[in-house]
Amino acid sequence: MTLAPDPRAFPPAPPADSTDPGVISAHDWDAFAAVDQMVNHWDRPGWTSRTRAYYWMLTFPETLALIRQARHCQRELQDLDFDAVDEDGFHLTLGRIGLIHEIAPHRLKHLAAIAREHVIHAFTLQAIPLTASRGAIRYSIAPWDPVLRLHATLAAAGSESGLPLDKPTASMRPHMGIAYCNRSMPARDVRAAIRPLRDLDPMHVDVHHVELVELRRERRAYRWQVVHSLSLR
Repeated sequence: MTLAPDPRAFPPAPPADSTDPGVISAHDWDAFAAVDQMVNHWDRPGWTSRTRAYYWMLTFPETLALIRQARHCQRELQDLDFDAVDEDGFHLTLGRIGLIHEIAPHRLKHLAAIAREHVIHAFTLQAIPLTASRGAIRYSIAPWDPVLRLHATLAAAGSESGLPLDKPTASMRPHMGIAYCNRSMPARDVRAAIRPLRDLDPMHVDVHHVELVELRRERRAYRWQVVHSLSLR
């Protein structure tokens, strides 16, 4: 899978190797090292309390070891006063399909049916502590390749059904957020807080499903309802 630089993504440039956990983790950290100022994650044009949109996501409700470690990290970082992701809110966003008022339910059902026709293999990821972007503290994810293959398959299903994803696979940067920045502040303070947590062990995560969800924002948190769930083989 060929990745491309994208100034809208973070990191803007892809790593030299999308399979090596050490390369991916170091690349994410180096990208964050170049950030001077954190921004308010919630300051997003077009999103209100009434916005509802369909997304493909990986969710992690049964990954207890990962959840325990993430909660430990959140407690260690509580002095930053970020908005911590709840235990049932950890996710990896794959792509946006569209606003719910623009897509009839039968079209969404058709998209899911087409996606199910593809053989999508289950895989295992590493969630690697800990890095950040301009607006969130997050885990690095490795390897990228199975996530990119899944994204490409879902993108193909979207194109076939007339519901294309909002961004190309070449711009995909897999990650999992644990806390969202809610104001402007120096990034150096965040780096100092999360640097000791980078010594924690990576968590292994088995991925057996991909979810098509209806996503919404409640105050300063993401919530969703699963509309279609696809089993990976």
